[in-house]
Amino acid sequence: MMSSLITYDSFVNDPFSGQKFDDHTKGALNVLEWAYSTYDDIVYACSFGAEGIVLIDLISRVRKDAHIVFLDTGVHFQETYDLIDRMKKRFPDLKITMKQPDLTLQEQADKHGDKLWNSNPDKCCYIRKVKPLEEALQGATAWVSGLRREQSLSRSKTDFVNKDERFQSIKVCPLIHWTWDDVWNHIKDNDLPYNDLHDQGYASIGCMPCTSPSEDPNDRSGRWEGFGKTECGLHTSADQGSAT
Repeated sequence: MMSSLITYDSFVNDPFSGQKFDDHTKGALNVLEWAYSTYDDIVYACSFGAEGIVLIDLISRVRKDAHIVFLDTGVHFQETYDLIDRMKKRFPDLKITMKQPDLTLQEQADKHGDKLWNSNPDKCCYIRKVKPLEEALQGATAWVSGLRREQSLSRSKTDFVNKDERFQSIKVCPLIHWTWDDVWNHIKDNDLPYNDLHDQGYASIGCMPCTSPSEDPNDRSGRWEGFGKTECGLHTSADQGSAT
C-alpha cells in the first residue's frame, strides 16, 4: 500500500484515504493490522472507556502482547481501576503500563494550589496527562487512539492515520467511522468487561473531579462542566495542550 515507512517527518496523507471498508469493524481491524506490522514501537494510550475496551479487544487479535499505557492521574474513579484489573485478567498477555505524573497530588497542591482542577483545569491536565504521555511516547514513531468522528466537531475530520503535531508522531485512529451503538454492540457481542459507571449515566469517563453524568456520548458535556472545555490536551495542538 505504501513504499516507505510513514513518520512524522515524512507524512503526506492518510494511506487509507478514499478506501471503502465493508467489514464489521469498518476498517478498524485492517488499520490495526497495518499499524502493528509497520511500527514495532507503537503504543496504545488507553483511557479504558468504552472505545478503549473495543480497541483492546481488536488489538489483542493482532498483537497479544501489545504495549498499552494508562495515564494514571491519581484521581480516577475506583470503577476505572477495577475495570483495568478485570481487563488484565481477560487479556493477560498485554503489557499495561500505569503511567503516573512527575508530581504527586500533594506536590502539585503545594506548588500550584489545592485542587488545581478547579482553578486551572488546563494546567492540571497538562501536568497529569499531557506531560506523562509525552514521556510515554518518547521514541515511539506512532501511537493508537480511540477517537471517533461523531464524538465532537473537533474530532469530525480525524483520519485513520494522522500527523500528530502535539506529540510529533503518527496517530492511528481505527474507530473513526464507528458510532456509539457500534461500540456497545461490539462490547455486548463479545461479552467484554466495561466500566460500571456507564450504567449510571456516564458516557465519557475521565478523572473523578472533572467528570459528570452525560448520556449523550457525542457532546462531551459531562467533562469539565462549567469550564467550556471539551479536551484535555492530548488531541489538540502543542500550544493548546500546554498551560502556563
